Amino acid sequence: MAETQRNPVLLGPSILTADFLHLGAQLADAEAAGIDFVHLDVMDGRFVPNITFGLPIIEAVRRATALPLDVHLMIVEPERYVADVIAAGADIVTVQVETCGHLHRTLQQIREAGATASVTMNPGTPLGTIEEVLPFVGQVLVMSVNPGFGGQQFIPSMLDKIRRLRAMLDERNPACRLEVDGGIKSSNVRRALDAGVDMVVAGSAIFNAEHPVVECVAEIRAAMGGPNR
Repeated sequence: MAETQRNPVLLGPSILTADFLHLGAQLADAEAAGIDFVHLDVMDGRFVPNITFGLPIIEAVRRATALPLDVHLMIVEPERYVADVIAAGADIVTVQVETCGHLHRTLQQIREAGATASVTMNPGTPLGTIEEVLPFVGQVLVMSVNPGFGGQQFIPSMLDKIRRLRAMLDERNPACRLEVDGGIKSSNVRRALDAGVDMVVAGSAIFNAEHPVVECVAEIRAAMGGPNR
């Protein structure tokens, strides 16, 4: 059997831990350092116990960069906001299986609005909850922390979940991207890649007060094996 052709590996920072007073400058630094996309976590204080930002920030980030915007809706009733989020500049929209009463319909809504449809689930949610929609998405996100806050520790058992999901995608939708988000840093990113991901989100490992963005991106790239390996 021929080996499945893998997508190039992409790296993107989550702006959740960025300095919002200097967000434009930090995004410019990250883009100059060679990131591939920008990840935005929209939280409503209902599905997760935190509130982050909404459409104005997505619009501002869209003005600041031409890179793809990967928007994760950690919100209830995401179908109410899909069209507005895409109009604000989202290229990829991820919804949580736990918040979608009609998941297939919501994913179809995302595609019809012109964005890549993506689905994710909490660490404790079984893969079987998304199995039926795998042929209809362009991306699946594995949350390697419980969603809601930045700076959390990677949950090691998610590596097995990634492996099982990679096998499911190879069978049902080989071109689909497999993304990981949560606690990713230079010390564990290689394990996530070896398990099967091809899209990496890093938050505090890129945007933090201790080190320049360019150094942080370079450190993770080196741990990944270089740019777009």
